[in-house]
Amino acid sequence: MKLKLYTLIIMGAFLLAACQQKQQGAAAPDFVRVENGHFVKGGKPYYYVGTNFWYGAILGSEGQGGDRERLAKELDLMKQMGIDNLRILVGSDGQRGVRTKVEPTLQEAPGVYNDTILAGLDYLLQEMGKRGMVAVLYLNNSWEWSGGYGYYLEQAGEGRQPRPDEVGYPAFMEAMAKYATNEKAHQLFYDYVRFILGRTNRYTGLAYKDDPAIMSWQIGNEPRAFSREAMPAFEKWLAEASALIRSLDPNHLISIGSEGAWGCENDFDCWERITADKNIDYANIHLWPYNWGWAKQDSLIENLPRAKANTKDYIDRHLQICAKIKKPLVMEEFGYPRDGFKFGLGTPTVGRDGFYEYVFSLVGDNAAQGGYFAGCNFWGWGGLAKPQHEQWMPGDDYTNDPAQEAQGLNSVFASDSTTLGVIKKEVDRMNSIRTSRETAN
Repeated sequence: MKLKLYTLIIMGAFLLAACQQKQQGAAAPDFVRVENGHFVKGGKPYYYVGTNFWYGAILGSEGQGGDRERLAKELDLMKQMGIDNLRILVGSDGQRGVRTKVEPTLQEAPGVYNDTILAGLDYLLQEMGKRGMVAVLYLNNSWEWSGGYGYYLEQAGEGRQPRPDEVGYPAFMEAMAKYATNEKAHQLFYDYVRFILGRTNRYTGLAYKDDPAIMSWQIGNEPRAFSREAMPAFEKWLAEASALIRSLDPNHLISIGSEGAWGCENDFDCWERITADKNIDYANIHLWPYNWGWAKQDSLIENLPRAKANTKDYIDRHLQICAKIKKPLVMEEFGYPRDGFKFGLGTPTVGRDGFYEYVFSLVGDNAAQGGYFAGCNFWGWGGLAKPQHEQWMPGDDYTNDPAQEAQGLNSVFASDSTTLGVIKKEVDRMNSIRTSRETAN
């Protein structure tokens, strides 16, 4: 009898523990997930209008460039507008004092990290979590403005790498094509990935892998092969990187950060292969009509019809692939210069407003019809910044134009009322789509 009673007590304890575990699981914060080709957050459909806010971790720091008071105001402004998805650079790489590169840098040398910027990233994630916002965090960059490929090649023994402001972009891109095949550079990057994904937030006590304020780890900003010869190695590297991230963090989504076929030497089959990878949860594309030659400096408004036509064709071709591989698509960067190619606060944005409105219409129409478009992040949030120089200099406010670009060219400031009106209209539409999908389910 005593043995039977003891057994019942033990069984009861196990049942109680299981019940408590289930309750804790039910109360646990929800991560953004993908179900049947669509985003889900908190068990509900998730459609969004977000922005690029690459400098968020620097702004969250208490060292050079840090401004926590401004950060709080910027996050509050975005939240009030319904912008809850921010695409952010984890940190810049390499030595400081390099013209056209973001600073302060996070990874000063392999295994040598700027703790002030790490604290800034911790603080940023804490503040986003308080506001119910989520971050897409990118870990690398094919371009010079945050180090990225060039930094890893230098650390792998390839010598000083050229910079576009010195040799032009064609020569720079030719040099960066070496990254795809440089195994030592890849291993240095993987060490960095292990370090970042293994962190615990000093303010919240949450391991990064357990933080629902992170939506996605992104391999890089616009990773490219930079040559057709390098494409097989490029695809292999992306597959290795995504597999590593998955092994370190089973909770968060993984994305590439790709521009689409434009970043794959205009090879749509390559983009399909890298996006179809089992460890990649959703697809990304970018749109830059001026950078891609669809619009000219002296005729930005006149070139809008051509930019729109090319935009629709580009989007449609990628959506066809998403329907084939059954993964959601995010328009993660798109931008258009200010009228007359001007930079200053208060300069007109008729062309930009028209382009934004058109892109939003394509994203929203597809989402409303149950298509694979799930969200977009416009480029980008300049907010309360007041640019002081056309070329960014240490001590200047951060806009969303990186250091190699004219400050104000593509940034959306808090004073850009017409652009903000276009954005708010689309935010409201995406919220309506969320609600209708939730009701339907």
